Amino acid sequence: MLILTLRTDKPEAELGLFEGSTKLAYSTWSAHLQDLAGIAIYKGPGSFTGLRIGLSVANTLADSLQLPIVSTTSKKWIETACARLEKGENEKIALPEYGAEPHITKQKK
Repeated sequence: MLILTLRTDKPEAELGLFEGSTKLAYSTWSAHLQDLAGIAIYKGPGSFTGLRIGLSVANTLADSLQLPIVSTTSKKWIETACARLEKGENEKIALPEYGAEPHITKQKK
C-alpha cells in the first residue's frame, strides 16, 4: 500500500512516500508559507481521484493564504504556470481537466 506522509508543524516541512513502512522517497525543506507568492498546479488530464485531491489541497492553500493560483496542462506545465503567476494571473479556483467525462455510478439503494 502506498502512503503519502506530510509534516508541517515545524519550520521544516516534510513529505514522504512509503510502501507500507518502507521509505521510497522523503524530502525536507525550510517551509515558510508566509513567503509564498502563488500556487501552480497541474490540472490534468489524469486520474479523477488524483486530480480531485491535488486541486482541493491547492485551492484550499490558495484561499486560506490569500494567494493567486493558476492551473495548467502539458509537458511544460510548470514553466507555463510560473510565467502566468509572474504576469499576475489568478484563477481564484483551479478546476481539473479529466480528459474524458467521469464515470459516475448510480447510488445503490
